[in-house]
Amino acid sequence: MHGIHLGQPIDVLLDVESWQTLGFVVRCGDEAMRFLPFAACNPTEDDIAVQSALMLLEDVAFYEKRGISFRSLLNGTVGIQGSLVDAWIAQGGAVAELEVERDGTRKRISAAGQRVAATRASAA
Repeated sequence: MHGIHLGQPIDVLLDVESWQTLGFVVRCGDEAMRFLPFAACNPTEDDIAVQSALMLLEDVAFYEKRGISFRSLLNGTVGIQGSLVDAWIAQGGAVAELEVERDGTRKRISAAGQRVAATRASAA
């Protein structure tokens, strides 16, 4: 926020039906976990800017019940395409592409219509 470091993002919550980014789970400077809605921030390659610390919401569990943890999807099977290793989020928060690995080769595929088998339970 205005150059002040408020916390570190540790996960991304996704709606995998629509492949939209719901927001970020952030470990704040006071070690508390908070939720930052995607619509309330401006993520770039270098940081995630917010206008106010009030955008970091206390009830992370509420949001975890409504989304899937990206970390829980890592290495999950994406149909016959391979294992999930990354996701590419477009400007408005849509998950545009998934990066999968199969037999040591990585490729990007469209996220639309894809299903990923979670490798571990979501944080919810």
